[in-house]
This record gives sequence, C-alpha cells and structure tokens, in this order.
Amino acid sequence: MTESALSVRVLSGDALIPYLDDVARLRMRVFRDWPYLYAGDPAYERAYMAAYARSPRSVFVLAFDGERVVGASTGLPLADEDPGFHTPFVDQDLAVARVFYLGESVLLPDYRGRGIGHAFFDAREAHARALGGFDVTAFAAVDRADDDPRRPAAHRDNTAFWRKRGYVRQPGMSMLLRWDEVEVGDVLHPMTFWTRPLDAVE
Repeated sequence: MTESALSVRVLSGDALIPYLDDVARLRMRVFRDWPYLYAGDPAYERAYMAAYARSPRSVFVLAFDGERVVGASTGLPLADEDPGFHTPFVDQDLAVARVFYLGESVLLPDYRGRGIGHAFFDAREAHARALGGFDVTAFAAVDRADDDPRRPAAHRDNTAFWRKRGYVRQPGMSMLLRWDEVEVGDVLHPMTFWTRPLDAVE
C-alpha cells in the first residue's frame, strides 16, 4: 500500500450499484468494532445500500487503495431517509426538506490518520451545496455509556474531529435504531444527532 495508490471517488445514484457489495462488506467489518458492535446482516445491508442507489440525489464517497475499496462515506437528503430519522427534526420545527443527512463513514484501520475522514466530509458537504436547497448537514452517532466495560482502553472517539468540522451535538434530537449487537442480539440503540449550518466557514 502506498500513498500514491490511494484515491477518493464521488458517485451518485445508480452509479453506486457496482460497489454496493463492497461497501456492505466494509460496513459489516468496521461496524463490528466499538462503539457500534454490529453483528452484521447481509440482507439488511443489501436493502440499506439499495435505498441510497435509488435516491438520485444520494452520494457515495469511496476511498480506494488501487482498485480495492477501503473506505466509504454516504449521504442523501434527509427527506429520502426512513421517516424515523425525520421525527427529531420535526419535533424541533426544523424543515426536513432543508437537511442533508450524512449517513456514515467507514474506513479500514490501516488507512486512518491520512486525511480521508476530512475528504469524506468535504465531498459530502460539497455535494449538498451543489444540489442546492439545503441549510443544514446532520448525522447521528450512537450513544454509549462512558463506563461501559466493553469500551476498549485505547479507544479515541470522533468527538474532537466532529467539533473541529463545526458540528454540534444536539442532546434534544435523538432516536432509537435497532440492530443485532455482537453477543447480545437484537437491541434498540439511542442515537443523537450532530448538526452544522451548511454554509459554515471552515
């Protein structure tokens, strides 16, 4: 692996289709670790990824080492997401149609610390600006107790990185998402939104 072999590509709509299986495998691998502890479900992954492919305004930002997908970041208008994602915004009288939702970013450990995380955010925010009609970008992060015994001793969360990007955690904007947790099973997980004005200055 060399720096010169690394590249980032931005895709949208049905251009995502050839990469759906690669991204599904990557999500299951990365999200198995703390803090998501996702046990993985190929059928769910196929359906989840297909929803992004169906949205003509969606975006995939893929990181490649040569032709191998080593990272992926997603986004789409919040209005195109599952209605359960809308409720925290409706409850705050925020217009769902004006929010661009940043789905998630996953990157294999060997490729972290090389600026790819910033590239993921830059590309998704640029995509939202190019579409027009959005005032806010937002994402949801899982809430875990500080004293959870499963938390790795060396774990560093992304809070400082997200704040540096201008995102602010919104404690009053939360939802519950269900997924199979490693060695636990089907569990509802609290997720809290982080938001940022789309025209915020870096």
